[in-house]
Amino acid sequence: MLGVYEKTLQLLELNPSHPSLRLHKLKGKLKDLHSVSVTLSCRITLSFALIEEAIVLIDIGTHDEVY
Repeated sequence: MLGVYEKTLQLLELNPSHPSLRLHKLKGKLKDLHSVSVTLSCRITLSFALIEEAIVLIDIGTHDEVY
């Protein structure tokens, strides 16, 4: 899985809006975060710091673990 994770991070850095990442804003208690897909069952929650043009990774795990 490490290779898929690294590929996802590279793609996120190069093009956060790439369709394969399925980037979307979260709702509810995680409303300040976004999520991208690593695999069908694995997600990364993240925060965008737009002032510094940085992406801060918050958590990685299965859908149920990160939500």
